[in-house]
Amino acid sequence: MDTAEMIDRAMGALMGGALGDAIGMPTQLLSPARIAELYGHVEDFVPPVADHPASKGLAAGTITDDTEQALLLGRILVDSGDHFDHARWVNTLLAWEREVKARGSYDLLGPSTKRAIDAINAGVPPEEAGRSGDTNGAAMRIAPVGIMMPTEPLDALVAKVAETCRATHNTSIAIASAAAVAAAVSCGVGGGEWRAASDQAIVAAKRGAELGHWVTGGDIAARIDWARGLVRGKATTDAIRLISDLVGTGVASQESVPAAFAVLELAGGDPWQAAVISANLGGDTDTIGAIAAGMAGACTGFSRLPQDRVADLKGIDIAAVGALAADLVAARMSKRGADKTGTGKDAA
Repeated sequence: MDTAEMIDRAMGALMGGALGDAIGMPTQLLSPARIAELYGHVEDFVPPVADHPASKGLAAGTITDDTEQALLLGRILVDSGDHFDHARWVNTLLAWEREVKARGSYDLLGPSTKRAIDAINAGVPPEEAGRSGDTNGAAMRIAPVGIMMPTEPLDALVAKVAETCRATHNTSIAIASAAAVAAAVSCGVGGGEWRAASDQAIVAAKRGAELGHWVTGGDIAARIDWARGLVRGKATTDAIRLISDLVGTGVASQESVPAAFAVLELAGGDPWQAAVISANLGGDTDTIGAIAAGMAGACTGFSRLPQDRVADLKGIDIAAVGALAADLVAARMSKRGADKTGTGKDAA
């Protein structure tokens, strides 16, 4: 695969994630019944209701914290080189929250990230602050790690995931979840299709579960495999009900991350369909959409995203995203020697 195609797939991951995030913005925190009452079946960008607890006042098509934090993490990764700058990452998150508060946003830092940053500000070392972070904040913003790190050696990719999780989500369940998403993205950027990406995610989740502080919760690898099998061959309406009722769509990693892989399966790897399905699930729709459509976008590329929907996105600088994608791919290319003993998918 040549560099241009790899950058196109990197852009697909980041902009696919933005599409899933933006279409899920007005439906996040709502029940499936309430979504149906307000919108019928969501199939495009729609505005939130006036009293929405997180999204009120935002225009249709506006991205949220999922996309913004992913782009912030990507830039920290590029600037940090081989050693992730934990202090800069925490300070960046704090500055980001101040900025979004200033512009009147109600969609702020998630529970695990907020708890960890409060602990760091109280003097707890970063490596200890994230020891209880088990929600989906790490997985929602991890796509840049998948772009930067080849799938082989897989241990190196998972180690980089764990490094970025340390300050806020240093638990077995959060690292396993983020590793699954990063591996799927990496597989796509390296030339893999969505089924291979989903298979690779399960392997990575098993490795990630061995890292960080152990916390109780369903095994991420097993739940991803179960969730995608649950919806395979099902009608969309039935599958949405199964995901909502059985897999779960809350902020817990063991719900939303397997749900995103179920969406990827149901959408047949189509990024826009993954975004649309996610928006109708209820619960953490923007995060599930960002993860599912981001993984799908990595496997199709930016050039195959619906460009009319991309043009309708608000709050994102596409040129800046393109520059970040190119920088992350350049970092990945510098690691290609290690990939030659692996799948070889990154080879030209």
